[in-house]
Amino acid sequence: MKSKSVAVEKSLKSSIPKTVGLMLMACLTLSACGGEDPDTPLAQRKAIFKQMLKTSEDTGGMLRGRLPFDGPKFVAGAAKLDALSHEPWKHFPTVKEAGHTSAKDAVWERQARFQALARALEARTRELVVATQTLQLTPATMIPPMNNVEDACDACHREFRNH
Repeated sequence: MKSKSVAVEKSLKSSIPKTVGLMLMACLTLSACGGEDPDTPLAQRKAIFKQMLKTSEDTGGMLRGRLPFDGPKFVAGAAKLDALSHEPWKHFPTVKEAGHTSAKDAVWERQARFQALARALEARTRELVVATQTLQLTPATMIPPMNNVEDACDACHREFRNH
């Protein structure tokens, strides 16, 4: 009888780590399912807005002394902001989608105004690019056009984003 209980005990000891491992894998798999589908319009525009924020923080940081001013990097950042400024709008469907979004219902209720502010941001980022090509490339000369870009972002956020 003792040999049978030893065999059962050994069997249990060897199966416990396997069971725990399987349970951990199941938990990790299920937690991964809770993420956003990267192909949804919501996830796509969030990714673009995050890129815009990072780029704006870096270019603005150069103007405010948080980062050393680097002319070529600033020019590249301005160009990237300009390119990105045209992208998120196509990922706003005509009807509000399900899921957590920071966009207010006004985005869909007041499309003309939303689109006008989107075009304003695009114009301000284009003006920033032009400034990098026509003005002396210094923080002092880049602050006004960069402020205009930031003001365009803020205007849209005040009307159309839940904070």
